Order: sequence, then structure tokens, then C-alpha cells
Amino acid sequence: MAIKIGDRIPDGTLGEFIETATDTCAVGPNNFQVADLVKGKKIALFAVPGAFTPTCSQKHLPGYIELAEQLKAKGVDEIWCVAVNDPFVMGAWGRDQGVAGRVRMLADGSAAWTSALGLELDLTGRGMGVRSQRYSALLDDGVVKQLNVEAGGQFEVSDAQTMINQLG
Repeated sequence: MAIKIGDRIPDGTLGEFIETATDTCAVGPNNFQVADLVKGKKIALFAVPGAFTPTCSQKHLPGYIELAEQLKAKGVDEIWCVAVNDPFVMGAWGRDQGVAGRVRMLADGSAAWTSALGLELDLTGRGMGVRSQRYSALLDDGVVKQLNVEAGGQFEVSDAQTMINQLG
């Protein structure tokens, strides 16, 4: 059963490729607990079927990069891009797209968290394995406040402008 507005998102582990070492994170892939990441934050989350895929690279991610400041001006603390890819791929895709810290590129390598959300997409027949549906969600302290799940093959409701409009 898919998550819905009003639900608390499940905990899980997401990976992120860290470009610059800090006191708490080494360079390279680091794992984070979703429950820790969402605590006390408003997050604009969008998920894509795969890094480097046409719609994701030409429209979905670029829209969130372009409108990142507008989202933050409306109270969003972080913008997340989640895909069923590994942290190395997500890091490379972020560098390729010029994310530069505006969007956190989070990997759900085995689709465990995506499946816990009930938003997985089985593309095994097309040689791509289990992926994520295309969607966006507004999370407030881990509770789903908005949820925009695309119909198969569509890109109409999970874009950054829709999220800005939903923030009022």
C-alpha cells in the first residue's frame, strides 16, 4: 500500500556521495537514516526512475535546481532527489547536472525505502529492475503534507513549479 498525505514516512537508509569531507562525513558514499534527516525539517522530495535518464536529466532535476531558491524562500529546508541507483551514480549525476549543493542526491540502491513507501516501479521486463515511480512529496518533520505521483510515463504533477504552488 502506497504512502498517503498525513502518513509518517518510514525510516530507512539512503546513501549520499559526499564531495567534501566534514567532521562527520568522509568523502565518498555515506549512509544516512531517513528518520534523522527529516527531523524538524521541511523537505521537498522528488523521486525519479533513474539517474541520467532523459526526462529526469532534461526536465525533472533541472527544474528543482533552477527553482531551488524559490523553494527555500517558501520555507523548504532541503530538496532531495531520490533514485534507485547507487551513491556513486547519484554523485556523478549531481556533478553532471551542476547541483552544487542545491539538491541532495540520495541513493536507494536496493529500492528498500522506495518499496517501504509503496512507490516502487517494476521495470524488470525492460531490463532495469525495480525502480521508483516518478513523484514529489512535501515532508514536514517526516509527515507527508503533499504527494504528487505521476501516471506511468508522465511528467505533469511532480515538477518543482507544482511544489512551489502547493507551498502557497
